[in-house]
Amino acid sequence: MEKVIDGKLIAQNLRNDLKEEISELKSKYNKVPGLAVVQVGNVAASSVYVKAKTKSAIEVGIEVIDHHLNDNITQEELLDLIQVLNKQKNVNGILVQLPLPKHINEQIILDSIEPDKDADGFHPLNVGKLSISANNDENLLIPCTPYGCLLMLKGLNIDLKGKNAVVIGRSNIVGKPMAQLLLKESCTVTIAHSKTVNLPEICNKADILIAAVGKPEIVKENWIKDKAIVIDVGINRVEKQIDGEMKNKLVGDVDFANAQNKASAITPVPGGVGPMTIACLLRNTTIAFKNSLT
Repeated sequence: MEKVIDGKLIAQNLRNDLKEEISELKSKYNKVPGLAVVQVGNVAASSVYVKAKTKSAIEVGIEVIDHHLNDNITQEELLDLIQVLNKQKNVNGILVQLPLPKHINEQIILDSIEPDKDADGFHPLNVGKLSISANNDENLLIPCTPYGCLLMLKGLNIDLKGKNAVVIGRSNIVGKPMAQLLLKESCTVTIAHSKTVNLPEICNKADILIAAVGKPEIVKENWIKDKAIVIDVGINRVEKQIDGEMKNKLVGDVDFANAQNKASAITPVPGGVGPMTIACLLRNTTIAFKNSLT
């Protein structure tokens, strides 16, 4: 297998498949999936993410309905907009870009999205369906980042059954759903976090190590079992000396330069998990559209 997992290439292949599928759906039903993108305020990182998601959606044939709102909007006004989108027939997926301003309760907003239109897969009903489903049902709306990680693992063409998997991080967005997905692949799963004792020792037993802790290069080479598979979900901006100058650089939660000496396969940052997250958002929107046709 290739040592460095090319998330860009895998994501491009998924987008190509979705583009073909959406074209066929358009020919059959004379309509296409619709994705409502809601951004509140002008946080620079959010604007970059929204631009990338919108561009990818349009490329595969998804109609994007953009709602860019001032950051002084009230929670009630935002909830009113979500209710309108919930009822709009040309909207199959709703994406609320996080973070939201501090005066707005993110969980209340996410919970107000119609579960069938939950493009991020964060609604409690969809989380519950993921938890109790017997396998990784392809009709489920699954959180995009962990599902992208799973697709990269499956792309390695290895048998995941019985593998020891360690997930560092217990967030609702990545850690918990990642553990659920790995359980359904019959991995033996350990969830580690900031209060875990002897974290390096636990990681050293992992055949599959998923780092989603949000701390730059915390996972060192000596944490990694020989020939382990390492998926780095982290994306951190740090200052590093490059060519004699201090420059901003994106790094993951794993010390990539050294970790690749031990790993049999590893994702880079950038170019690993990030593109897969966007591709899986488009997947969820397409699934929501197909589910609406039945």
